[in-house]
Amino acid sequence: MTQPLLPDRPDAEPGMHESSRRHKLEQIAALGVDPWGGRFDGRQWIGDLRARAGEVCYRLETGAEVPLPDMQAEGFDFRAWKSQQGAGEMVGPKVRAAGRIMLQRPTGKLVFLNLRDWTGDIQIFVGKKQVGEAGFALAGLFDLGDIIGVDGQLAFTNTGELTIFAEQLHFLCKSLAPPPEKHHGLTDPELRQRMRYLDLVYTDGVLERFLQRTKIVHAIRATLDAQQFVEVEGPTLHAIAGGAAARPFVTHHNALDIDLYLRIALELHLKRLMVGGMERVYELGRVYRNEGISPRHNPEFTMLEVYQAFGNYETMMDLTEQMILAAIDALGGEYRRPWGKATVDFTPPFARRTYDELLAEHAGVAPDDPAGLARVAEELGMPTAGKHPDVVKNFVFEERVEARLTGPVFVTDYPASICPLTKRRPGHPQIAERFELFIQGMEVANAYTELNDPDLQEQLFRTQLEGLPEEDSMARMDTDFVRALRHGMPPAGGLGVGIDRLVMLLTNAQSIREVILFPLLRPTE
Repeated sequence: MTQPLLPDRPDAEPGMHESSRRHKLEQIAALGVDPWGGRFDGRQWIGDLRARAGEVCYRLETGAEVPLPDMQAEGFDFRAWKSQQGAGEMVGPKVRAAGRIMLQRPTGKLVFLNLRDWTGDIQIFVGKKQVGEAGFALAGLFDLGDIIGVDGQLAFTNTGELTIFAEQLHFLCKSLAPPPEKHHGLTDPELRQRMRYLDLVYTDGVLERFLQRTKIVHAIRATLDAQQFVEVEGPTLHAIAGGAAARPFVTHHNALDIDLYLRIALELHLKRLMVGGMERVYELGRVYRNEGISPRHNPEFTMLEVYQAFGNYETMMDLTEQMILAAIDALGGEYRRPWGKATVDFTPPFARRTYDELLAEHAGVAPDDPAGLARVAEELGMPTAGKHPDVVKNFVFEERVEARLTGPVFVTDYPASICPLTKRRPGHPQIAERFELFIQGMEVANAYTELNDPDLQEQLFRTQLEGLPEEDSMARMDTDFVRALRHGMPPAGGLGVGIDRLVMLLTNAQSIREVILFPLLRPTE
């Protein structure tokens, strides 16, 4: 039988059972207080309040104000310092805060709370004398997880802890379900992802990581906007799933009685917009691929695709580096960043190596030796009979080379036959003007000099489609896209960036599920 996700523990502390909390809910209402709260204007974020610590001073009886020393200094004795200054009191600004109770310590006529909002934590001092009988009675009904507001004075305790000394309390929301027990709480990764709302509150670093993700995305958008790119929204339901080799999710539109596909890529609609005169265009949105789940794959993920008229794949290389550096700057600017046990050095410029150079270096076989490549592929478990030599070659590259690319490194000049949407290098039709950015063995970005010859594009589509199973995403040709190319698409560079993987690397997350708020999970019974 399926067990409750967070069962009551018989040895739990008071207030850790829902029945106890519901009883307090009734008592709060009996005090004439709405246990579900309401509008609470004028509150200040705790992070901003902590930045105001310098406004706290010691005011002598004469009215003179003395700046405080470092209250956190090791061995500092505030009482001794105060006796040297003479009679007086600590004073600070009047403040208003709101947040969730993370810790409470009642001690007779005093209660110490730890209050948290999305910018940080701060201690709250609740004294019966300061908040009055009614306020102190309300404080006695607080539980861990409750959301409250507080008005008071910002100051330090004698032990040097920055604290709001409460003068008035406001009840904003009762938490009926107890939080995870601090020693036996959200330790299971799947439980954390399934109950992300608790994970954000009670697992150290999780909320910070997702706020960092927001900063990364904002920095990417700002970089593109500053270079006159425009952001658009393309359709998520496609009549033909194209732009990548992946299996789509299929749905049905009842009114038109047709099957539709959740998009697997953003590419072909953005290129249509370039035909229409939108010379610098991007979309940052969700794409869907009906494939496996792993630490680096989720069926629903976030992709950035960018297209620049009159650019090429080298233009996109420069842009990719600029966006990543801007994202790092938004996180504080540390270019040497930890990732698991490794350290990734993002100091520019990023390395640039050709596909064949890396194959020769790591695969133990010459890139122009089809027989040798086939032998290695067979050793790695790939049947090679009937396979195109470049398909075999790429299999060897994926198996022998990619995991060794700690990067960041731009891998350039892929075999043209495996790149049907890519322009060939002038004078070298066997080479595609394409790069992939690898970091810690992961492909993070993929870019082309875009193919804009409609006849060649149609020919390559047909070549690629030969022998593919019907359920494959590329098993139908997007004839409207070819028709659009016939009206003329300017030469261009195009880029795709896996946002989730980039966030993983910049925030030291080892699984893609740690950077997607609600990853796909198998339903519980």
